[in-house]
Amino acid sequence: MHWLPQLAAIGFGFLLVAAFPPVGWWWLAPISVAGFVLCSHSAAHLRARRGLRRPATAAAWCGLWFGLAFCFLSFKWVTTVGTDAWIVLAIVEAFYFVPLGAATAAVGRLRGAVLWQALLWVAEETLRDRWPLNGFSWGRLAFSQSHTVLTPLAALGGAPLVTFATALVGTALAALLLTAHHVLRSGTELSPNRVWAQVTGWIALAVLIPLAGILTPLQTTAGKPIQLAAIQGNVPRTGLDAYGQASAVLDNHLRVTEQYAAEVAAGKRPPPAAVFWPEDSDDVDPFQDPIASAELSQAAESVHTQILVGTVVSVGKGLARNEGIVWDPVTGPGATYTKRHLVPFGEYIPYRSLLTRYISELSRVPKDDVAGNKPGILTVGGVHIADVICFEVAYDDNVRSSVNSQTDVMVVQTNNATYGWSGQPEQQLAISQLRAVEHGRPVMIAATSGISGYITPDGNIQQQTGQFTPAVVAAEVTPRTGLTLADRVGAWPEFVMAAAALAAWALGIARAKRDAKLR
Repeated sequence: MHWLPQLAAIGFGFLLVAAFPPVGWWWLAPISVAGFVLCSHSAAHLRARRGLRRPATAAAWCGLWFGLAFCFLSFKWVTTVGTDAWIVLAIVEAFYFVPLGAATAAVGRLRGAVLWQALLWVAEETLRDRWPLNGFSWGRLAFSQSHTVLTPLAALGGAPLVTFATALVGTALAALLLTAHHVLRSGTELSPNRVWAQVTGWIALAVLIPLAGILTPLQTTAGKPIQLAAIQGNVPRTGLDAYGQASAVLDNHLRVTEQYAAEVAAGKRPPPAAVFWPEDSDDVDPFQDPIASAELSQAAESVHTQILVGTVVSVGKGLARNEGIVWDPVTGPGATYTKRHLVPFGEYIPYRSLLTRYISELSRVPKDDVAGNKPGILTVGGVHIADVICFEVAYDDNVRSSVNSQTDVMVVQTNNATYGWSGQPEQQLAISQLRAVEHGRPVMIAATSGISGYITPDGNIQQQTGQFTPAVVAAEVTPRTGLTLADRVGAWPEFVMAAAALAAWALGIARAKRDAKLR
């Protein structure tokens, strides 16, 4: 029966996938964490009962099977880049769950195991979000809680605190089940008062955590409502071929902007203070193509305000910058933001000369982008914005560093055409919901092919477009200024929680060695 925990771990890994969009059954996240704890505990316990050494090894195997099941399904949208890239990514990401499984079993023998096991999820994500190649942040527990009773906790400690709270509900549930199992096996050997105290404690913990989220106030200050618009021009085709459609994509966004401008001129829509175009909405370098430059000025003139344009600017042979440029109807290009967190194998190819020999699809990414080094703090049409580009929205520091006390609105410029109908656009939308709450800001999303939208500071999606259709998100937005507690404390809570988890793991290992010597 020693194989049952391993098999169950695979099942709970699959279950966790459904907690994320496009399925979005968020309540499965703590249940999956509970299952992970039970599998790790059972695997280690069964190995110890058989008199085998290193019971944590069995728990580590549970972590691997859980991770493989979760990562292969959750990251399947990477197949649009290549099946080989998907397989490699899934395997690499799955290995982060190996130490998580071993550590979960090791700290299970400590007082306060529920707390330490939840903190271990934060530690796992802290590493996975940063290494290697600047990390891969997709699949964090927090991103399954985009609009739940736990989401408001993001305003207190960011996404790491939401991950911790989600995991803590799960570990409390696991402790409750383990206590019940222990009572059934031990009969009257345990004190009823002690049992009831434990059970009541776990239930209270599982209830108080969501209650804390519900009671978390909105910490930013509302300003005077303004009219904003995000343009979704659409792309001709899906997949990586979208990179070769620069002129067509630009024409699409020009056309939709002109149609919107005509509606404003006719009094059918109120005039906008600022207009936002998506990432890659203009892949024709306007600094080298005078026709593209003139067309952008004409578009800005038609809406009588500045447009934030997403474009690719050549900076040398085989090199480019992914930029958001503030385009004025009179003076043309102004302030810029250059994307800082580049996507490996999407916007640049690590070890290009070596890897392109074996992965043919990589040759379809012809240029390597150069990363920027300044936060996305821009002013468009008098509106102070925090600009993040595409995958950057999933990385805490990229978003946090672009938000200051005077920021009115967050803007996400994105091009999800490569990943259309794969579930990735829905996941990115959910991450944007969490960011709205974390920073107490309305969020405007401009996507080339969808999903564009408008999200209020409490995480509600007020407008949302379909995929692969021209559309305009025009909304009266209430800007908000000031900082949330999460903005003020930054990454320190995450580092403290991760350090505490690692210290508990070390203590658990030491306790296991001591107990082994006593036997």
